[in-house]
Amino acid sequence: MSGVMRQYGFVANKRLGQHFLFDQNITDKIVLYARPLDGVSVAEIGPGPGGLTRSLLQAETEQVLAIEMDERFLPPLGDIARAYPNRLILHHGDAVKVDISKRLTAPIKIIANLPYNVSTQLLTGWLTAKPLFWSQAVLMFQKEVADRITAGPGDKSYGRLAVLAQSVCICRQAFDIPARAFTPPPKVDSTVIVLNPLPERERFKALDKLGEVTQAAFGQRRKMLRRSLKSIALKYELDLDIWLSETQINPAVRPESLNVLHFRHLAKGLSN
Repeated sequence: MSGVMRQYGFVANKRLGQHFLFDQNITDKIVLYARPLDGVSVAEIGPGPGGLTRSLLQAETEQVLAIEMDERFLPPLGDIARAYPNRLILHHGDAVKVDISKRLTAPIKIIANLPYNVSTQLLTGWLTAKPLFWSQAVLMFQKEVADRITAGPGDKSYGRLAVLAQSVCICRQAFDIPARAFTPPPKVDSTVIVLNPLPERERFKALDKLGEVTQAAFGQRRKMLRRSLKSIALKYELDLDIWLSETQINPAVRPESLNVLHFRHLAKGLSN
């Protein structure tokens, strides 16, 4: 695949957060964490010259939807599409604006080395999709972002993203990938994470309220809850002490000490 870069004279676009992974041992390992793939449709974001794309197509995927914003990569991706007739669908555009659920048939998995600059925005959109259209996501992030998704109470990375993700999914880190494995090497290592949606009855539904609570709490994370949640209590005309006592939460604690269930209880209080 690095030969493709030389053949077409490609240079990574920093503005698009491009760092390419050509080691097929690693791309095959990413696919391994997403198995079984028999009869599954896969969405891949930012395929670039197609390193991970080839590994996906060599698995028993039904179809792969490759969403690529950089038109320079359409010719080599077209070559791959011709090698796998009717199995690779190319879409030239911004993945943030693409409704994957309307382009693929279930079951759908999302497997991607996400562009650094939009990775959190994409994940948030997929987590809050109604209905949740995907059955699993195997995604590569900067290690710092992966830590934020999988962190628990008391961890320095614990915050809004962890609470949101863990209210919808079981999240775990699969393996790390050193910066030197990429072309060009980024300044940080990367981590592949696996997200498996919770059973529907266990997923938290009021994600908009959860977002408000976590924004207020972690927006002033060094302050006690009686301070950080004061504005949102005023907005909803709630007695802050009663709101917290009904959820059995000490108003003197800081947000990083609360677990995901605590935040869900607080969000339910807003809904009620």
